[in-house]
Amino acid sequence: MQHRAHRPPPPAATGETTPTAEDTLRNELAAQQDLYLRLAADFENFKRRTRQDGEARAAAQKTSLILELLPVIDNLERALASGAAPGSPQIHQGVAMTLQQLRLLLNQHGIISEDIVGHAFDPSQHEAIAQRNDPAHADHAILEVFQRGYRQGDTLLRPARVVVNDLSHPMPAPSQPTPTSKPPLC
Repeated sequence: MQHRAHRPPPPAATGETTPTAEDTLRNELAAQQDLYLRLAADFENFKRRTRQDGEARAAAQKTSLILELLPVIDNLERALASGAAPGSPQIHQGVAMTLQQLRLLLNQHGIISEDIVGHAFDPSQHEAIAQRNDPAHADHAILEVFQRGYRQGDTLLRPARVVVNDLSHPMPAPSQPTPTSKPPLC
């Protein structure tokens, strides 16, 4: 007796059809097209992220440089505020021109500083370093600016350092020394 290997029944007997070579190729092509589209999308996302990272890095470097320049501008403003020394009007004029050029450069990059004396104090934009009582001005008005503040659009680069009017504490009247009061120590 000869032993025969078991064979599956022909496809017609089970009701299933075996995929043809053409169907297999179509499925493979669809899978490869899907893979290609996913890779293309990933690459576009990579290019976008790389561009955004580069732009963010450049903006951070620009901001860093500007923040380093602000003390230089402050010093030029102080030099001008001290007035021209006799015999050196050219130096005073040169400092004024340099300061003007730096301010124009900041403006070209969208960095502004406003004149804020007399405006209301805003703790999100200003840093109060002192208070004074001046009834001639409104309460919480800025009386003096020690250091300019700068912003770029809605971004605060550096708050202005200011003296704020405080009318909640009345100014003490000049006192006359009393016999029990001691003279101030010098």
